[in-house]
Amino acid sequence: MKTKKKKTNWQKVRKFFNDIHLWVGLGSALVLIPVCLSGTIYVYNTELQEMFSAHLHHIEKEEGGTKMSIEALTEALSPKVNGEITAVSVPHDEERTYEFTVRQKDSRSRFGTRYYINPYSGEIVGTSEEKNAIAGFMRDMFSLHRWLLLDKIEEPLIGELSNRKLGSYISGTATILFTIGVLTGIVIWFPQKLKSWKQGLKLKLNGSWKRTNHDLHNTLAFYSFFILLIMGLTGPQWSFPWYRTGLQKALGTYQESPQGRGGHGKPSAPKGKKEEEVTKALMLLPYKEYIEMADKTLPYDGDYQITFPKDAASQVQIYKTKTGFFAPAAGDRIHLDPNTAAVTDLQLFSDQPFNQRVARSIKALHIGSVYGGFSKLLYFISCLIATSLPITGTLIWINKMKKKPKRKKAKEMPAKSLVA
Repeated sequence: MKTKKKKTNWQKVRKFFNDIHLWVGLGSALVLIPVCLSGTIYVYNTELQEMFSAHLHHIEKEEGGTKMSIEALTEALSPKVNGEITAVSVPHDEERTYEFTVRQKDSRSRFGTRYYINPYSGEIVGTSEEKNAIAGFMRDMFSLHRWLLLDKIEEPLIGELSNRKLGSYISGTATILFTIGVLTGIVIWFPQKLKSWKQGLKLKLNGSWKRTNHDLHNTLAFYSFFILLIMGLTGPQWSFPWYRTGLQKALGTYQESPQGRGGHGKPSAPKGKKEEEVTKALMLLPYKEYIEMADKTLPYDGDYQITFPKDAASQVQIYKTKTGFFAPAAGDRIHLDPNTAAVTDLQLFSDQPFNQRVARSIKALHIGSVYGGFSKLLYFISCLIATSLPITGTLIWINKMKKKPKRKKAKEMPAKSLVA
């Protein structure tokens, strides 16, 4: 009779982490599949919307055509909108439209309506209010990712808890379980003998389907581990205020909100002057001069977002971001004196401490736009892998459950033959 070998400490630890990995995976699988699938599609939200609404973003540059000034475009747009023009986005690409932001009167939206204008003709080619099939589809993908589409149900499903919050709690909890699964998965991935670690890096597609499924789960998860961990760690902050606070404290960027803080109101005029007098005192230079100063200070090709000053106490604010396949999502901010175009403040993203750069990039880190098209491609592939993990993991568990009875019968067979 053979005696069972005593398990090593590593085997015990691995078994413990394997059990955690199994149960958090099974417990969150049904939620993670739609959350990860919708996240995969949403990685290319901007690109898909621009593809299906090309007339809003792309124009054909006529030979010898010159762009109208920002002042002329603003003057042409003003009579056609019912609100205040607050900003304009000026692309580096010569064949893209300018995007003017208008804060509509009596509108509660803090983002405003965007008007897309051909800078060569001054023609309004469309607005962000236009409805199209892909925009509705992407809204549904966002709803599925954040709230599991529960926000579309009017009547509360549980007491007075809104369905949006309920969906957010469920998806947030599943994401936390996913993160635990990723961390425990990397522990049980490491082999007992280091000399055989290379085996775990190979993806064999010519073996049995069970072996292929096993490799698809283990090997692909290993290669996408870092991105999956980032997505898992950043996601729950939109579901739980306590998680968001904890994340900010961990990064050292937490600040308590002032008591009774309201919305962002219009800046008050300096004491002793009426708002109308302050506005009249504002003398602006051509915006071309502000852009030229921004180019001298930030000498790289990039897109601009210019915020118009509201009064003499305000300054011209330009936010510049690099363009290209490897371009980072975060940009640099420059403040200019409206009367002289002199630089009054410069905020370079690269000069900020590492923790603040991470805090400013949380959304970009979660959705994959942190390094432009390059990181989006990596995130798209990783999200596809994340979508498959609950499926391949469940199949591994089912296969193991099927093997158990067979092993038992194999042990009983020699005993029966001895009796006979």
